[in-house]
Amino acid sequence: MAHHNGQRKKTRYKYKKELRQRGIGPVTRLIQEFEDGQRVHIVVDPSVQTGMPHRRFHGRTGKVIGKQGRAWVLEVRDGNSLKTVISRPQHLRPQKQ
Repeated sequence: MAHHNGQRKKTRYKYKKELRQRGIGPVTRLIQEFEDGQRVHIVVDPSVQTGMPHRRFHGRTGKVIGKQGRAWVLEVRDGNSLKTVISRPQHLRPQKQ
């Protein structure tokens, strides 16, 4: 059988939603705004495929450094290096102060 390397490989349990949480999320998550320097958690919403960050960054916390179209540009630490992640707001949650 062929070896498949899609964007969502090895995410069967990582992206799974609870039974009553299935379907499209609330509109407020789509229209949320962030300020530069604000900390946000990356929690991938599997029901929205557009603007989905790489599975490596699911569960990580990053800092907003700007906006790019409808998406937000984040700076996330990956080991000893800083990586730039572009993600739509459906996949982001603001960090509580």
